[in-house]
Amino acid sequence: MKKLLLVLLACTGTLAFSQKIESFTTIFNDKISIRAIELYDNKVWYSGTDSKFGFVDLKNPSNQKQIELSQKKLQFRTLAQDKKNFYTINVESPAEFFKIDKKSLKSEVIFKDTAKTAFYDALISHKQKFYTYSDPDNNLKLKFIKFDYNKKHFNSELYDKLLLRKGEGAFAGSNTNIIAFDNWIWIATSWKILRLNIKDNSIEQFYTGMETGYSTGIFSIDFSDENFGVAVGGNYMNPENNDNNIATTNNGGKNWEIQASGKNGGYKSCVKIRPNSKGKDMIAVGSKNIEFSNDYGKTWTKISEEKSLFTCEWVDENTVVVAGKDRIVVLKLKF
Repeated sequence: MKKLLLVLLACTGTLAFSQKIESFTTIFNDKISIRAIELYDNKVWYSGTDSKFGFVDLKNPSNQKQIELSQKKLQFRTLAQDKKNFYTINVESPAEFFKIDKKSLKSEVIFKDTAKTAFYDALISHKQKFYTYSDPDNNLKLKFIKFDYNKKHFNSELYDKLLLRKGEGAFAGSNTNIIAFDNWIWIATSWKILRLNIKDNSIEQFYTGMETGYSTGIFSIDFSDENFGVAVGGNYMNPENNDNNIATTNNGGKNWEIQASGKNGGYKSCVKIRPNSKGKDMIAVGSKNIEFSNDYGKTWTKISEEKSLFTCEWVDENTVVVAGKDRIVVLKLKF
């Protein structure tokens, strides 16, 4: 009876695993590393290595186009959009802020950061403004920039009274270590979570209890509302390590609880909460696998062992776009 029970449990686990994925379709291949994607006009837009920027159509993948934003072979890990344009920033110094017209795909540099320490980790659009941040200069001040291109205004002095630790920056793994909801912006540095109030420009800092170090820390955050959020990461040089690499909050980031330590698939570079699940369902990708949680991050199931995928975005409640080394994939899930 005991052996029969073990066999039944094994079969049940296999069935649950197989039922998670309905289809796994590669819609784009190229020699590129993609760490930032946006959805617009039923297309996946991406920025990546070798100054490459482009799109692939979700319904008709043969409809795709790619351009080079620069002849300098820049590396892009950021991407955001407004109604008319896309914006992206290369990570190396000098860091150039590119604006790309959605219709013509013509690009121009609208701002340049020549600091030797410039390394832009993430970029988002929120309430008709753009927010980004870089690793700090030698003065260790938080280098957070708000810009409104229509007004030609770039402000980098909103929160520069906050000092980071020596060696503290951020991991530009998936353009998802900055997130906004209502009047709040959360930033994940490699060590902690910062919460910024865009109404009064106040700032708070909170510690998650996650492992931190040279190649270890927080890589991605997401919030379902102003209260529930999740942070994931780990050690990208030792991706099998799954200790203290996931944490959740129920009060806007003030307090964090470690989840599934030692009981998940290891390093994660991106996490995204499923639409309309209020934080209950979430997917995470990393260099070794793709995992899913349906209990607010408390437990995780490995749904794919596909490797070298770095960033993801929900298209709808059952469809996820995943991108990374040399490809973009559409993942259909069953629920």
